[in-house]
Amino acid sequence: MNKLLAACAFLVASPAFATGLEIDVAGDANGTVVIDLFEDVAPKHVEQITALAAEGAYDGVVFHRVIEGFMAQTGDVEFGKVGGDTSGAGRGGSSRPDLPAEFSDLNFDRGVVGMARSQNPNSANSQFFIMFDEGAFLNGQYTVVGKVTSGMEVVDQIKLGKGANGSVLGVPDQMKAVRVID
Repeated sequence: MNKLLAACAFLVASPAFATGLEIDVAGDANGTVVIDLFEDVAPKHVEQITALAAEGAYDGVVFHRVIEGFMAQTGDVEFGKVGGDTSGAGRGGSSRPDLPAEFSDLNFDRGVVGMARSQNPNSANSQFFIMFDEGAFLNGQYTVVGKVTSGMEVVDQIKLGKGANGSVLGVPDQMKAVRVID
């Protein structure tokens, strides 16, 4: 009986893996994007993303780097919140530790979601990007965490960056609300 109670307590205390995210986008693009997360491919990254989403950390975070024909990047919960100075967006992460790379043999095709990082492969934290097109040069170099299953037409409408390295000038689009879904 004690073993059964201990097992139940462990399951309740363990983080539950969700299967995806539902993101309400606002700005030049308006609509909902649904992402299927790949728990079996990148379990540590998926756990971190879903924990941040469940806490509301992604709500109001801008798409700070958007490069036509390449990708839209977001997720800087430290410097990317609407209402604050977002000029540093892209430099920050979260209060959680950086993650070790979880590379796979999955390709960076249109709609694939990958984790952003610095030059250090083990530096991904909270930022992620959604591919507009195929980017084979990223294969095996960045962690794949999921794929857009609905709302790619919304992603295609996200305000493009015109600044250095694709930085969005003026008022960037934002993830108004991010929900963890089953």
